[in-house]
Amino acid sequence: MSAFVQVILPLKLEWIPYYRDSRGTARPGDKVRVKFSGREYVGVVSSNAETLPENLSEAKVKPIIGVEEHLHNVSSAEMDLWRKIADYYLCTVGEVYKSAFPAHRMDQEEVKARIEERRLRKIERLERSLAKARTDATRSRYAAELEALKGRRGEVAADGPTEGNGEIVLSEEQERAYSEIKGAFAGNGKPVLLKGVTGSGKTVIYEKLALEVLEHSNVLYLVPEIALSRQLEERLRDRFGDKLMVFHSHETAARKGEVASRIARIGDAMEEADSAKRQREEKTGEEKAGEEKAQGGYIVLGTRSSLFLPHKNLGLIIVDEEHDSSYKQDSPAPRYNGRDVAVMLSACHKDCRVLLGSATPSLESLYNCRTGRYSLVELRQRYHGAEDSEVEIIDTVAERKKRGMMGSFSYRLIRHINDALAAGGQVMILRARRSYSPALQCEGCGTIPKCPRCNLPLSRHTGSAERMLCHRCGWSAPYTGLCPDCGGELHGIGAGTQKIEEEAEKIWPDLTIARLDSDVATDRKAEAAVIRDFSRGRTRMLIGTQILSKGFDFEGVTLVAVIQADSMLALDDFRADEKAVQLLEQFRGRCGRRGERGLFVIQTANPEHPVYARFKDTDNCQELLGERKEFGYPPFTRLVGVTVNDADGNRAGRMMAGVANALHIALSRAEADGSAVFTGPCGNRLYVALAKDGALARNKRALAGAVARFEREYGYLDHIQIDVDPA
Repeated sequence: MSAFVQVILPLKLEWIPYYRDSRGTARPGDKVRVKFSGREYVGVVSSNAETLPENLSEAKVKPIIGVEEHLHNVSSAEMDLWRKIADYYLCTVGEVYKSAFPAHRMDQEEVKARIEERRLRKIERLERSLAKARTDATRSRYAAELEALKGRRGEVAADGPTEGNGEIVLSEEQERAYSEIKGAFAGNGKPVLLKGVTGSGKTVIYEKLALEVLEHSNVLYLVPEIALSRQLEERLRDRFGDKLMVFHSHETAARKGEVASRIARIGDAMEEADSAKRQREEKTGEEKAGEEKAQGGYIVLGTRSSLFLPHKNLGLIIVDEEHDSSYKQDSPAPRYNGRDVAVMLSACHKDCRVLLGSATPSLESLYNCRTGRYSLVELRQRYHGAEDSEVEIIDTVAERKKRGMMGSFSYRLIRHINDALAAGGQVMILRARRSYSPALQCEGCGTIPKCPRCNLPLSRHTGSAERMLCHRCGWSAPYTGLCPDCGGELHGIGAGTQKIEEEAEKIWPDLTIARLDSDVATDRKAEAAVIRDFSRGRTRMLIGTQILSKGFDFEGVTLVAVIQADSMLALDDFRADEKAVQLLEQFRGRCGRRGERGLFVIQTANPEHPVYARFKDTDNCQELLGERKEFGYPPFTRLVGVTVNDADGNRAGRMMAGVANALHIALSRAEADGSAVFTGPCGNRLYVALAKDGALARNKRALAGAVARFEREYGYLDHIQIDVDPA
């Protein structure tokens, strides 16, 4: 019997506290209630210990309040994943635990546990009453109540048929790719990158692989955006029936709690069945097919947060649109990339395989294929055999000189749109900025209103209550149309999606037009209605931000256009060109998906920009990788961002200078000279590029340690963020 336990708390602690377990009942993975700094927390037992470290007095060790037996245990695989994430992303295990079990999920678990306890007590009372019943009518009534109660156990109700539908038929090209993926999985077991042109039918291959895995294991299907999961859910529901569960941040807390509970129960049942099967085989020496097979398995369709569900017996993780920056969590810690954590998760489960898919893979994944860490499989043909969409670049500077523009639309684009609509097609318009005006400026004094927290320009948003909004932190203020400095009139700079929508409605007053951006996406019903109506052809034109490029399959779209494409290029980001090429290629892939060639129009003031040449070049990977290597950027180095957040700009600058000095000293002591290259500080941020050599892990620890010491020394806790592999 162990006298002490280490307990992971949902706090930023650089150590794992010890507690006394006088009864010796707590085991690793158990949730226990403890006190820390005067507050109660539900923590997770990390390990048992017979003795304490020499520097810790037993008198200072508090007892656990109790074991929370009604809450789900945390598996060793889950804790293994937490440690991997904390180690790689330079945060604490407690921060990972807090992200995996946010307060609302813990509350939901506790509520469900209490409901389940009451249900079981009522079943016991009814069973006693049934045994004592004297008449058939009474027995029937008790039996009916019992049956209803036993079927009421908290579980996610099926939203579709209990069994999936339809046989999956692959084209010759898909069959080749499918066989190569299966061969790679059976061979070296490395993650596989499926690089398939838009419209090549990658999803069908995902489905076929998932169906096979569900015969013995479970599947996690990751998508970068909630909006994409909405359209995909309907398709997967037809295929997998009630084996499918959906998990993302727009689901209710109750729904997410039910999904987590169901996953845990299915996982437990499969483990019990496997254990019983092994015991029988040990006794009889033979395998009896299907007798001990657990009922079902599951497939979870979710965004990056679904990585932290209580998965057991995972056999396949699919990461669709693996290049997408939405897989990266910016705040709070852990600031992880869902694609890379998916690979970590697979390593925590026996015989679990990872399939990454994209038409425009990230340079990091392509580099991993070239270095042998991943296997590469390619799909080079569209499923319906259509050619790539024709590309037309319109020079808006030249068009304006000859009065060829109507607001944000060139007359050439208007003619193309009219032709597409007249032929019965649908149109998608991409503008990389949401809002009505991305920025505002005073006509009188030239002031550009900025966020008091971030010092970034505020965007104007129209609606029932017009407001100025910071797209970085969410700070907002009413829009009065007047300059806060001189009282002059404010005018918009540029056009966001709201203004593009307004202009389109004036040009095509009788056309059904809708908008899809993150403002619309905050309303789940409105977002679902926009996608559904466009998919069914009720809406003829859809205007939106980058969300539109993310894997949607709208068969009626024959024309897509990008307005003010230059805004994608004016980014202070070494990945700007890569992201622009990916966005353009993904968006081009939204049209002409059913055998008919589509048209892709790009309106730009800089038609000679290298990005457009690279976009037309289907194999620009080597050139981009060469640039990254020349300038010491990932994937050839490990980039770490350090940011100081402080409402006082002057103090933020002073502290940033102090942090930079501390990092220089720490890395020089770690003998990282030449292995660490600093960029900045610039404002409240700096970057450190660490060489991928034998000292990488040591240098990362030295960097994190220097930041922690600086925070303690200056009493500056929770103001400094470390971001490994910033997006």
